[in-house]
Amino acid sequence: MKTKKNLTTVVPLVMAAALVAAGCDASGSTSTSDGRTVVKIALWNYETTPEWKALIDGFEAKNPDIDVQPVDILAEDYPDKVTTMLAGGDTTDVLTMKNVTDYARYATRGQLEPLTDQVKKLPRASYSGLENFDLDGQYYAIPYRQDFWVLYYNRALIGDADLSHLTWSQFADLAKKTTEGSGSAKVYGTYLHTWRSVVQAIASAQTGGDLLGGDYGFMKDQYAMALDLQKAKATLPFSTASSQNITYDSQLTTEKAAMVPMGTWWAAALLAEKKQGKNPVDWGMAPMPQVSANGETVTFGSPTAFAVNKKAKNAEEAEKFVTWASGPEGAAAIASIGVVPAYSDDKIMDRFFAVEGMPNDPVSRQAMQPSEVRLEMPVSDKSSDIDQILTEEHELVMSGEKSVDEGIEEMNDRVRNDVQ
Repeated sequence: MKTKKNLTTVVPLVMAAALVAAGCDASGSTSTSDGRTVVKIALWNYETTPEWKALIDGFEAKNPDIDVQPVDILAEDYPDKVTTMLAGGDTTDVLTMKNVTDYARYATRGQLEPLTDQVKKLPRASYSGLENFDLDGQYYAIPYRQDFWVLYYNRALIGDADLSHLTWSQFADLAKKTTEGSGSAKVYGTYLHTWRSVVQAIASAQTGGDLLGGDYGFMKDQYAMALDLQKAKATLPFSTASSQNITYDSQLTTEKAAMVPMGTWWAAALLAEKKQGKNPVDWGMAPMPQVSANGETVTFGSPTAFAVNKKAKNAEEAEKFVTWASGPEGAAAIASIGVVPAYSDDKIMDRFFAVEGMPNDPVSRQAMQPSEVRLEMPVSDKSSDIDQILTEEHELVMSGEKSVDEGIEEMNDRVRNDVQ
């Protein structure tokens, strides 16, 4: 686990490393040799995340006087790196908000440029996730994509099973039924990734539980189901997945797991892999399994947004990029490669399902129309600290170092006494 750092002592050294590793321009240049204005954008995993190129190329085609340059950071390092960059006075123009927890922290520290005037001009009914960036009536970022969780599956391994309205009990039964083999040839019925969201955010969204509230009893049934699947050897053990840095992508694409709950962002990566000949799996999407069998599909997700650095060198051009990328043209650009945009209409979704290789069957289309998408983690100045506590206790419960009851009791105590 990462521990909190004393920024006053580590910033000077870390910033120097960050500038080199991330490719930041310490020279202060704000234009290219041919006179184009440079806009630097902090993002992660540029080469393996196709939406970045789609957005940058699309924007530059409309704005040939602007040169958008990526500041590429490893995904796992991104939150810490950006936090350090901002603390050190970095002037990267556009900052990608990977989640609303980080957004709330940066915005409340006064590190982001207000975008409230731009938001007031938007057709709000066409945007999903916009309300999550409302901080006391002010906006400091605009979402360009809205991801939520669905159930990915291998058609050959699932066979004719109906995935359109699964409860979690039915999901667990199907995972056990489709588990077969042993050793290196074993195929698990499902893979539950190591993130706490796989259990906690699902439980919160589908029971109405409050992840900031300090009372986490609503997680008990979801933990019981996940641990039962481990006991039945119908999913890779948490400890193995964690210690070996198993990726959810490898579990589906190498046919090691029949079903994998995961976010809609994965579709674009799967399509790209198949186009490159790296992924032969015939996959589909289904709605997330549900606690209740009432016919409603409640899932969770989180928007991804762009913000303008308060210390941006070219704030005007940066704002231009943010509004374009989050609007209809930016939405069309990323929908065309299988990414779910925050802005949507019928034409945008037709583009999404028209992508070569995108599953277009009724169940996959149903998966993309949930009844409700609830925010993965509520926005609060306490979100980051609570997230850390919940993550630590999740790891102890899933690895068997604590019972479910012990883990939940510790979550309750730590949040109530240390944060609230």
